[in-house]
Amino acid sequence: MTEHEHENTALTLVLGGTGKTGGRVVERLTARHRPVRVGSRSGEPPFDWADRRTWAPALDGATSAYLSFYPDLAVPGAADAIRAFTDLAARQGVRRLVLLSGRGEEEAQLSEEVVMKSGLEWTIVRASWFNQNFSEGHLLEPVRGGEVVVPVGNVGEPFVDTDDIADVAVAALTEDGHAGQLYEVTGPRLLTFAEAVGEIAVATGRDIRFRPVSIEEYAGMLAEYELPADEVALLTYLFTEVLDGRNAHLTDGVERALGRPPRDFRDYARTVASTGVWAG
Repeated sequence: MTEHEHENTALTLVLGGTGKTGGRVVERLTARHRPVRVGSRSGEPPFDWADRRTWAPALDGATSAYLSFYPDLAVPGAADAIRAFTDLAARQGVRRLVLLSGRGEEEAQLSEEVVMKSGLEWTIVRASWFNQNFSEGHLLEPVRGGEVVVPVGNVGEPFVDTDDIADVAVAALTEDGHAGQLYEVTGPRLLTFAEAVGEIAVATGRDIRFRPVSIEEYAGMLAEYELPADEVALLTYLFTEVLDGRNAHLTDGVERALGRPPRDFRDYARTVASTGVWAG
């Protein structure tokens, strides 16, 4: 078997394979005719971070894996789960790991260190806030409703596109030259949440307002929507800790990994607006 033939028969396990980034990684690998296993609770076999009995069957035969941890690497116990998973992956013959991490999250960096010390080929993709949180996440309904209410002030965030994240991950999974690299990925410019919402309003031709609130008021609103307590805790953590200005600078991770600039938020907003998903 030639090296090229081996590459195209090597199985990649994509955890979070139905999520914002994992789904895109699966699409790209499939388009390249690479064998892929979708690691999700609805996958075959199913994978669940909360049920360690599902891990070994999902890893069976895989030589590389994309690690997207649910609900977030910031939650207590995440690093322990990543350690147990990478140990098992190594025992089962996985050679290459790509970890999706969160920018400015000290807890996430504990998991990064675990992957770096795993003895396997590793690449870290440390991402800022996703553009797609406005179209595929918890901010979609507020955008549709015409008012985005979040506990964030005048802080610049270099929103990154999940298409760029997926492109970097797939490059790391399928090409040489990315092992041992930490790619901190951002978009090409800083935007406040108010400015990002303004870009969406222009792209849709709708009146969409941005309203900042206190973290207490926000937590109360989430609880009213009957969001699970752990999800409320995670969102309030992300808004208070990660959006305190610590990430208000750009990095060159996308350019280093792919040799091209990252996608701009305006292009994202125009593309999504054309699908009608933000119609009121």
